[in-house]
Amino acid sequence: MTILQVLPKLDTGGAERVVIEIAEAVRACGHVALIAAEPGALSSAAARAGAEVINLPLASKSPFTIRRNARRLETLIAERGVDLVHAHSRAPAWSAYWATRRTKTPFVTTYHGVYSEKNAFKHRYNAVMARGERVIAVSAFIAALVRARYGLGEDRLRVVLGGVDTVKFDPANVLGDRVARLSRDWRVDMSRHIIMLPGRLTSWKGQKVLISALARLRHAGAIAVLAGGDQGRGAYAASLAAHAEALGVAERVRIAGHNEDMPAAMMLADVIVNASTNPEAFGRTIVEAQAMGRMVIATDHGGARETIIPGETGFLVPPGDAGALAEAIDMALDMPAEERIAWGRHAREHIVAHHSIAAMQQAVLDVYAELLA
Repeated sequence: MTILQVLPKLDTGGAERVVIEIAEAVRACGHVALIAAEPGALSSAAARAGAEVINLPLASKSPFTIRRNARRLETLIAERGVDLVHAHSRAPAWSAYWATRRTKTPFVTTYHGVYSEKNAFKHRYNAVMARGERVIAVSAFIAALVRARYGLGEDRLRVVLGGVDTVKFDPANVLGDRVARLSRDWRVDMSRHIIMLPGRLTSWKGQKVLISALARLRHAGAIAVLAGGDQGRGAYAASLAAHAEALGVAERVRIAGHNEDMPAAMMLADVIVNASTNPEAFGRTIVEAQAMGRMVIATDHGGARETIIPGETGFLVPPGDAGALAEAIDMALDMPAEERIAWGRHAREHIVAHHSIAAMQQAVLDVYAELLA
């Protein structure tokens, strides 16, 4: 079989990593994995997974480019004998939808985000993600949203929870000086409490909420590390620095940028925070942090409710509430190290049992098999 996945760009992000993990599973079964996208930071990772990356301008939202991309994909499907197309984002999904209708190729979509719908145009634009012959929702939260918006039936809707590589994200496998090297690079004193927010720098990820919480902590020596690339949002990164300066905590904030070694980064932290002000469709970093045995604090909405057991593997706090976040962080840092370790051990056991990458990969392959039988 030849499986083609389409997305805008192989840049850093949860959906992009899912694409690579699916490609890896397709190759492991002896099939051909194609990824059509613009090249980016994860292109080499896709190649290592055994995928062939085909450079197409699929990030463009121009209607004219989307139509041209449909013709390009139609040609690609015919030339490479593609058996199934799997779309992970809206603009390339429209191109893939038109191409698969013309070539009569099975079409699958994964609904990775909440996708705001402020008007009828956005509703129609988003609706392509519900036009797959099978529509994969990355959480029960997203499945409920898709049912409500589009009336999608259970005959086409499948819930496939995100997974994590529990070998890569295993504290026992973070060896050598990887953690110490990051602490040097980020100018972080490992004797101080370290709070980390992993995620790209964009306003809804809640970096400003964490900085505001930092200014309220009883643990006044704690350092906050913002681990994520700005993806060209230099003005937002500058506003974070200005916010920290205004609150008098600039010397306690590190804007670390993109980091390839997230297991080591998470090992550096005492507490991992997800402060997203909008609901996460799934919340990949929440699962990765628990796999690393870290104490996790996340906002109480979206996919986080499905991956954290409050009071057992982490805490949930109201979105946008810096005071509640500060209180939860202080509560976590008040715990003796042995108690935090015990919580982390329980969290890892929970993730290994329910959110392994192998389970996610097999579930997606099962969806493919429904259409290719």
